[in-house]
Amino acid sequence: MGAKAKKALKKKLKKTSQLSISRHKNESSDFLPLEGGPGRKLAKVEEEPAKNIATVLYIGHIPHGFYEEQMKGFFSQFGKIKHVRIARSRKTGNSKHYGFLEFENPEVAKVVADEINNYLVFEHNLQVHLIPPERVHPKLWKCANWRDNRKDWTAIARTQHNKERTSDEHQHMVEGIVKREEKRRKRIRAAGINYDCPDLVGLGQPASKKIKFDEEDD
Repeated sequence: MGAKAKKALKKKLKKTSQLSISRHKNESSDFLPLEGGPGRKLAKVEEEPAKNIATVLYIGHIPHGFYEEQMKGFFSQFGKIKHVRIARSRKTGNSKHYGFLEFENPEVAKVVADEINNYLVFEHNLQVHLIPPERVHPKLWKCANWRDNRKDWTAIARTQHNKERTSDEHQHMVEGIVKREEKRRKRIRAAGINYDCPDLVGLGQPASKKIKFDEEDD
């Protein structure tokens, strides 16, 4: 091979290497093959949106008068309801103004969350949000079937106050009243107030009157 042929071969190799480098720069590659060579573009796979499977709704700002039966009647127009629960006080049974609702169809739950959020009911804007299934407590529906078994604490206190007491119970009650009265008088004297407290009246329990009937001779 002559000198001219060698020079021509070198020029040809140089041009081909420059073309390959420029081509590699212009083309964006997602990965490089293990054996070398130009990079290849990966085909973009469109990710499918995650399917909505949430069926439980959180409902806040629930007004008075909008309880379980009213909620069932209102939300049943959208679809079939599985559970309804309003958070209530254990002592009084009154509503805490928030609750939970479960539909059978997740699409219905999504529509309700979108459309009823900030809906005005009894001058209250309802706050309705979907709860993801992984955040639903397993005991959420334990007290769903709530019944109005609230106790009348006023009537209970009245009965307790007015019940008939034995002599021992009456004596115990009087001792407590006397102790509280002594403490009150000490506080008054400690405050530098010269005041004669009236004596307590009715500390003694009157003896029960028994009527004796004379036996009539036949």
